[in-house]
Amino acid sequence: MKTEQKLYRCPVCGWQDGAEEDRLRTHCPNCLSGLHGEREDGLECGGVLEPVGIWVKSDKEWEIIQRCRLCGEMTSDPMSAEDNPVKILSIASKPLSEPPFPVERMEELTRMMGGRGDMGGYYHEQRK
Repeated sequence: MKTEQKLYRCPVCGWQDGAEEDRLRTHCPNCLSGLHGEREDGLECGGVLEPVGIWVKSDKEWEIIQRCRLCGEMTSDPMSAEDNPVKILSIASKPLSEPPFPVERMEELTRMMGGRGDMGGYYHEQRK
């Protein structure tokens, strides 16, 4: 008699693992999303944890920073060797491609913080 295999299926992107689920997955290796279980206050949430950043810890361990779409709580989850490297790089480079401030106002923001405000830099200063 055959036993039915339990396959992991991501509730967010639908990715399905071909191997038996012999361990508990905390996030999908394809989209890096997970399900939010218990919150810090001990209540069940059930929201989707979406990846918003990558954290490289001092011991060279990488973790995925996730935010719950339902309650907004932030969590971190260790990466695994199975995680999608393209998705990891796209999340890690997001602050560079979409900075949290308007790049075209960089000079104005620098002046507001007490800087000179020009974009000359180190080499520009030495030419004077």
